Amino acid sequence: MTHNKFRFTIIALMALLAVTAYLSLHIGSIKIPWSAAFVGFDATRLSVSTETALTFKTVITEIRLPRILAAVFCGAALAVSGAAYQSMFMNPLVSPALLGVLAGAAFGASLGMLLSKSMLVAQLSAFIFGGVAVGLAVFLTKFFPGNRLIMLIMGGVISSSLFTSLLSVIKFVADAQNELPAIVYWLMGGFSAVSSSAAYLVLPFIAVGMILIIAMSGYMNVLSMGDEEATSLGVDVKRIRTVLIIITTLISSLTVALGGMIGWVGLMIPHIARMICGPDNRRLLPMSALIGAIYLLIVDNICRAAFSGEIPIGIMTSLMGVPFFILVLSRTESRWN
Repeated sequence: MTHNKFRFTIIALMALLAVTAYLSLHIGSIKIPWSAAFVGFDATRLSVSTETALTFKTVITEIRLPRILAAVFCGAALAVSGAAYQSMFMNPLVSPALLGVLAGAAFGASLGMLLSKSMLVAQLSAFIFGGVAVGLAVFLTKFFPGNRLIMLIMGGVISSSLFTSLLSVIKFVADAQNELPAIVYWLMGGFSAVSSSAAYLVLPFIAVGMILIIAMSGYMNVLSMGDEEATSLGVDVKRIRTVLIIITTLISSLTVALGGMIGWVGLMIPHIARMICGPDNRRLLPMSALIGAIYLLIVDNICRAAFSGEIPIGIMTSLMGVPFFILVLSRTESRWN
């Protein structure tokens, strides 16, 4: 892909994201005039009562806008994390779940919901235990000889299994009438419970994390050549990979803290972006971010508008991801190589 074509594609995706986000503001049970936001929710200009105009403003600013921003940033973060993991580990089947971050964050959120009624506590707990899970995976590699990269993956498998088991314990001891349904529903993924305070607290950290990963895309290109080649070019492989793992883990934990377990985005979207722009991470990462944001926002709109009752977004991403990824796998080998 030429530079001009890449730039045009990025601009087109940004325009599509903006249009999709604007349309998403008007999807819901409460019908809001298209011009409401442009006229500052002025009751006179909208020809409605002051109370109705205030309702419009509350629905947009406190419910729909935080949800849209959460879907956009979580989709972008999961896609960027997946692309980064795939490049770092030189494995097209790697996703943010590799090092146990999703299992750890899921356990943390469930523990927070069990011990506290505050969703903010659950989100903070998810973030902390997502980091603990990855820390455990990295710590375990120190006790086993052999290829450090393979041992890191094995440490992730062990960490993921541990926190999945602990999550089962949480489900077992949770109250079957109140706590267990809330935990199970949250684990299915969704943005219906995202508050404006939580969104505006978490999203800046996700944005900074993505910017840092994209800024390190040149190093990731070198890492994808192999450790020996990267070392010969003067790159501190251990330090760069550690920093990237920490950042991708943190933003992955934050997406779980905000929207629950949302699968397949980090595995599928990088393949779509790679088919469009190639394997160069300087192009792949921003392309993945935009496609991931658009994809998850559209799926969220389908979940809340296409059915009589809202369905968890994790179910929809899984249903859409499995058949698509089978198709992608059959066509991606040559492009990956």
